[in-house]
Amino acid sequence: MSETIAFKPETLTQVHKIIARYPEGKQKSALLPVLHLAQKEFGGWLAVPIMDYVAEILNIRPIEVYEVATFYSMFNMKPVGKYVLEVCKTGPCMLSGSDDIINHIKETLNIKDGETSADGLFTLKTAECLGACGYAPMMQLGKFYHEHLTKEKVDEILQLCRDGQLALD
Repeated sequence: MSETIAFKPETLTQVHKIIARYPEGKQKSALLPVLHLAQKEFGGWLAVPIMDYVAEILNIRPIEVYEVATFYSMFNMKPVGKYVLEVCKTGPCMLSGSDDIINHIKETLNIKDGETSADGLFTLKTAECLGACGYAPMMQLGKFYHEHLTKEKVDEILQLCRDGQLALD
């Protein structure tokens, strides 16, 4: 992060609109949506200088940003691939075979949980409940859920990603 960190003007306008939703002195309430914008704008992860920048904008201490960013699994603390495969690993998904799906992804991409594939395309993250227990096993990819997963479905999804044919938002 050798350059000056700054939101694009249009993003900064959006940040100020978010902050304006909250009463004076309560700008910390804007932290989650502002962190989402920061992660999206600055390469898909939150480096310390970016979190410091967010703290400065919200007029809060950097530690307050770090506490929130490191608590929630939707924020990435290190660089990630273009496609973040978040596979649910809690009870219902596990009973329906999520362990097999996770192991298949690990073997197929030659990565461990939290790692990114050598080509930089994929990051595997296991997740706690993603709220689709009736459709297990499942994973989130961008804003979309992929449910009733099988190894074959995972292979199809990975290929669609490689071909640039799968939307993330």
